[in-house]
Amino acid sequence: MRAVIQRVKSCSVDIAGQRVGEIGSGVLVLLGVEAADTDEDIEWLAGKISRLRIFDDEKGVMNLDITQASGRALVVSQFTLYASTKKGNRPSYIRSAPEPISRPLYEQFVARLQQILGTEVETGEFGADMQVSLINDGPVTIIIDTKSRE
Repeated sequence: MRAVIQRVKSCSVDIAGQRVGEIGSGVLVLLGVEAADTDEDIEWLAGKISRLRIFDDEKGVMNLDITQASGRALVVSQFTLYASTKKGNRPSYIRSAPEPISRPLYEQFVARLQQILGTEVETGEFGADMQVSLINDGPVTIIIDTKSRE
């Protein structure tokens, strides 16, 4: 799994002019899934995101995790995170898992993150054409790949 995590003041997802997900302060997680991903990847990534100390404490130091900062999470499926631009100018998405594999893993990730955070996690709609709006706070943007675990 590959995730782009953005600390936000607010973010929302609209589909065909209808708002389907929205949070205030917290994180926007763009999530890509590949066929080799497993339950272990879900567990590791959800835990890592929940423990990231990227929110300011009373001294203005990034020292708090999302729960300590009373933040929320919005997760959006993002198959293009596995784009390969090695050959030519048109990206290839062959590493992205097909929908029968990626949808269940995406849904399991959302459920696990929700369980860890103890609060509802907002989402977009898997596979839909979505418009994502955000106010990036900082900006703070972190990229995590479960295969490299840096």
